[in-house]
Amino acid sequence: MKIVREKAIGFIWQHVLLLLSMFYMTFGVALCVRSNLGSGVISSIPMAFSLAGEAHLAPEWTIGGYTNIMNVILVAAQILVLRRRFEPIQLFQLVIGFVFGFLLDVNMWITSLFSTYGTLPAQIIAQFCGATILGCAVAAEIRCGSVTMPGEGIQVAIARVSGKPFPVVKIIVDTVLVILAVISGYCFFGSWPWTVVGVGTLFAMFYVGYVVKVVNPHLGWFDRLLHYRPGLRRYIYGLARFIYPKKEG
Repeated sequence: MKIVREKAIGFIWQHVLLLLSMFYMTFGVALCVRSNLGSGVISSIPMAFSLAGEAHLAPEWTIGGYTNIMNVILVAAQILVLRRRFEPIQLFQLVIGFVFGFLLDVNMWITSLFSTYGTLPAQIIAQFCGATILGCAVAAEIRCGSVTMPGEGIQVAIARVSGKPFPVVKIIVDTVLVILAVISGYCFFGSWPWTVVGVGTLFAMFYVGYVVKVVNPHLGWFDRLLHYRPGLRRYIYGLARFIYPKKEG
């Protein structure tokens, strides 16, 4: 019984930290979107459709709403690619994906409260800060050890079936997503959507991976936090000791 309880607490704590990591991930994505220099790869297609919605050329859904739709499509694609090798536990990606979309909308609202992004220096700062925060959050999200995000899941599935190295598959999939975002821009607006796929997108593609590589060796503190097991009784005891300290002598 104690072992089951410990596993349950560990599972909940693991996903509390995953939720925090995803909040910062989506905050970084939102800053990149706000820069208008080009969004991140995974948000490029949702952003294109969201802008089309604002122009009444597509359903007026938020970028988080379109992200949810894309995540469903990516999970369905994994099922088609893996077939019988698809593990049912990977359907949990849908839950993670919907939380990601919700948090993205939350952070799009939060970043809308900041000062204007109309000047080039402000746009560069937003893009740089967003990509840096995103890279740090991705490194933490990987440490959490839960199921992958749908965008990463399809890359893992293709690499598993094709036998190609994961980095090669990642580049191919990211390139396809960017191309589809550009095609969407031409279909909706008749021109290249520079605010969706721009210099910031190219910067984020390489810089985020660099940040993950640099930050990853310094996350020992996060590993210790991940293996910590919070308990209600110890907090109550600590609070009682704080309120009623032992008298000396």
